[in-house]
Amino acid sequence: MLFRRLLTAVAVPCALSIAAGPAAASAPSCSTPEGGWEAACLRALYAGDIGTWPRPHGIDERTDWKEMAPIDSLAADAGDEPRARLGKRLFFDPRLSRSDQISCASCHRPEHGFADSQAQSPGHEGRKGKRNAPTVLGAGHASTLFWDGRAASLEEQAAGPIAHPDEMAMPLDELPAKLAGLDDYSAAFARAFAGEARAGNSGAVSLARIAAALAAYQRTLLPPATRFDRFLAGERDALAAHELVGLHLFRTKARCMSCHDGALLSDNRFHNLGLTWYGREYEDLGRYEVTGDPADVGRFRTPTLRQVGQTGPWMHNGRFPSLRGILNMYNAGMPRPGPVTEAQAHDPLFPVTSELLGTLHLTPAELDALEAFLRTL
Repeated sequence: MLFRRLLTAVAVPCALSIAAGPAAASAPSCSTPEGGWEAACLRALYAGDIGTWPRPHGIDERTDWKEMAPIDSLAADAGDEPRARLGKRLFFDPRLSRSDQISCASCHRPEHGFADSQAQSPGHEGRKGKRNAPTVLGAGHASTLFWDGRAASLEEQAAGPIAHPDEMAMPLDELPAKLAGLDDYSAAFARAFAGEARAGNSGAVSLARIAAALAAYQRTLLPPATRFDRFLAGERDALAAHELVGLHLFRTKARCMSCHDGALLSDNRFHNLGLTWYGREYEDLGRYEVTGDPADVGRFRTPTLRQVGQTGPWMHNGRFPSLRGILNMYNAGMPRPGPVTEAQAHDPLFPVTSELLGTLHLTPAELDALEAFLRTL
């Protein structure tokens, strides 16, 4: 490995020399005359409080960007514990589906960062949709849900997969009665919603309460703390030298914080990465299908990067099995398809790749460092 050779070749207090590439001149110091990065210099640069770290590149047009923060800085869930317990039971129960074979956890697997290891999850009768099941870790802190943002709350989101014919395919008007006849669900709902019962709201099992319980559980699902969180909390030796280079690149030359900021490393916005597959088999117009606004063609919600090393395959359609492959695409500026016919040139729905993207000139060693950093998240 390149990093192993470099680390054994340098003295402990000195430099990890990684080729910085032609764009390194714009990065804050710590680059060597030979075009590498000095690990000792970066250690000193990131030794202070986060507020003293180099200002992220690519955020000048934003007034709402958020600094990196440990995962425990997110507000603790103030929900109802009995409802969350019930929601967890529902989340893992395949009987919420029409076939009694598919649960929420079938597509949001705890052992895979609450995402799926398949590009598209097989649903009812093996059917597959066109989008990847993203992680639900941190979903309680998202301003909208689904890749296209069509749900404004976890309660609203919950019913979507249950009813979708390609997913759990359960008729929503039949689900409450089905659950009421299973095990002790009626009593469990009565306990979880005892306050509402005292207020005169009858019906132990209802669709609204199913959604409320599932939402209460998902709000408890925060990404686990990692070595990166220990680094943010002040343990400045928690990241290895090459991971620290990756952090610096993430904030500066790679311009990752243009969209990935805050504790969850997501701006909760929508962007077109040039992956619309316009006019082809896998065409997906993204947020446009929700808003009808041509400006939203090909835009998808920025996912959290927490646990990103565990949640592949990646992107809205799950067609990218390699994290390094995605970094290579970002390094090249992502696809920028142009019209090839007159009809396409006049089509208001022809996708336009985000202006936030551009060629980054990251070297292979820098891409190694950036990937290593992402895997600490």
